[in-house]
Amino acid sequence: MTNDRGFVLWLTGLSGAGKSTVAAKLGPALAERGHRVELLDGDEVRTNLCQGLGFSRQDRDTNIARIGYVAAKLSKHGVAVLVAAISPYREARDQVRATVDNFVEVHVAAPVSTCAQRDPKGLYAKALAGQITNFTGISDPYQPPLAPEIVLHTEHQSVDDSVHQVITWLETNQLTTPTDR
Repeated sequence: MTNDRGFVLWLTGLSGAGKSTVAAKLGPALAERGHRVELLDGDEVRTNLCQGLGFSRQDRDTNIARIGYVAAKLSKHGVAVLVAAISPYREARDQVRATVDNFVEVHVAAPVSTCAQRDPKGLYAKALAGQITNFTGISDPYQPPLAPEIVLHTEHQSVDDSVHQVITWLETNQLTTPTDR
């Protein structure tokens, strides 16, 4: 049975907070509930759709606007869209929210110290050493959502618990249905 209720789950948070990890596990859970699912991962989108953009505020806002445009189009066609993108600026996220039906903002909240410990590429260490400029959370701001629908505290919460929290919210708000277990 196909679930044709489209929505956009917008996972925002610092690099290393767990956005992509949670989204990767959410996708199959939603597919199991009959949703057609598309994951728009910030790194992949930047490589394929937004190449040539830098990390200035204007370029970051353009990147988010492009992701939002694609997400809105997909969700209008009944797709459950998972966006995993740092999206550091509140105004850019709010502009996307204004154009998307069933927009669910998920703040994947983890402190810089936790994100730096999880960082396999060593980007935080390079940013702290001044080798990388405009690094969100270090030399460039991250504006957390003021009123997200969901907050995941991934410093203390397992990936499975985070997925369960999101699924429970979606069920409660009638964007998905429970599985027949």
